[in-house]
Amino acid sequence: MKILFVEPPKDPWFIMGEYIPPPLGLLCLAGYLEAHYPDAEIQVMDCQAEEAKWEDVTKRIETFQPDLVAPSTVSTCNANITIQVATLAKQIDDEIWTVAGGQHFSALAQGTLAAFPQLDFIIRGEGEVTLVELVRALKSGSTLSNVKGLSFRQGGKITHNANRALIRDLDTLPFPGYHFVKDHMKKYCFPAGKDLPYALVEGGRGCNHSCSFCGQWRYWGKCRKKSPQRVADEFEYLYNEFGSRFLWLTDDYVQLDDWMETLCDELLEREITEDLMWFFQTRADEIISGKELLPKLRETGLQWIMTGLESHDPQRLKEYRKGIDIEMGKEAIQLLKEHEILAQTTAIIGHRQDSHESLEAFREWIKEVDPDIAVFMTMTPYPGQPMYKKALENGWIEDPRWKRFDMVNAIIPTEHLTREEVQTELFATYRSYYGWRRRIFGIFARNKVKRAYYQHMMLKGFLGTLKGLFRL
Repeated sequence: MKILFVEPPKDPWFIMGEYIPPPLGLLCLAGYLEAHYPDAEIQVMDCQAEEAKWEDVTKRIETFQPDLVAPSTVSTCNANITIQVATLAKQIDDEIWTVAGGQHFSALAQGTLAAFPQLDFIIRGEGEVTLVELVRALKSGSTLSNVKGLSFRQGGKITHNANRALIRDLDTLPFPGYHFVKDHMKKYCFPAGKDLPYALVEGGRGCNHSCSFCGQWRYWGKCRKKSPQRVADEFEYLYNEFGSRFLWLTDDYVQLDDWMETLCDELLEREITEDLMWFFQTRADEIISGKELLPKLRETGLQWIMTGLESHDPQRLKEYRKGIDIEMGKEAIQLLKEHEILAQTTAIIGHRQDSHESLEAFREWIKEVDPDIAVFMTMTPYPGQPMYKKALENGWIEDPRWKRFDMVNAIIPTEHLTREEVQTELFATYRSYYGWRRRIFGIFARNKVKRAYYQHMMLKGFLGTLKGLFRL
């Protein structure tokens, strides 16, 4: 049985800049499939790292002759190119099976299978076990009705098998299959990481919070963690085997608790921190409650933390079910700066009550908070989020094209602003925050990550690039 995993050709996501990450989702699936179905012949084609075009995907499929093609879907904005890979595979050989998964297709399995016959299967939810069972069933010709978490066509109808329970012990998972992309590891990069080889580490899955604009907690469930020893093993493996020196702990919910302290101790004991840089995202309240741990984190090579502040309005924070207040955000940013950890924030433009006046007040507030880096995103009701159904029912989604669901292009208006005005306000917010004074001070910043980020921003004409993306 031959399986080809494909990270399709796509444009860089503006939010991350010229960012080429390893295709972690595909590598987790490939590693698990290899461990639990050793008869499989597996290839991973990462079109970003390989600088491959669509004609190269065609050649790979024709040459490898896979039985099953599994394209990646990192986010809703990539859904169309996932379908494009499936279409290409079927054009080459209609006998090739095609499968997709992830949050977008899990939430929209029925409509996707109805609209796109070139896609044979959708794996809903966590994919490792379901994929192995699907491959085994296809190889043996046995029924698919017992494969939990699978949606497919059967007898002219779309069938959705029972949901699959989440994996409880994540330490039982094999390492992600980085060896499948070993020839391209030097291509993985992050702009602010300069030339440091870059990789991703998954410390856990899920989140114990339920922010209304986020679908991660619904897809992954409550927080499940690998042991800190296992996570340190992955750090060490990437460090020693592939020379990775810049690592992102990708968890949606990182807690600064005993687990994290143990991870720090493990990293220090393994003596890999001298030239290691790593970062993660967490909540403002976690930074405050775990402030005693910040010096040890800094000692391990942690140089960067991202935290979502989202809004300057207490009522909106309640509506978002964020669970923090605006003073927590300010305190968290100050704590990071005191410990020379780059402070990055995210915030949302386009709440239903947003107006020119409220956004001007927000711009003044975020300047006062003064994070090192601020990322502003448009309100985007993703499939699987609590607000998606509400947006559909109320007709708020004026631009339903999946490729625009990227948190850069405005797709919904507010009660006071047209969609075009929301887009203009997003650009105004970036322009207001990243004025010449901030950019000049940034390129000479003491923190080397901040300095690299601002140098990259200046070099690439950050604001001009942003304005050019708005194609209303």
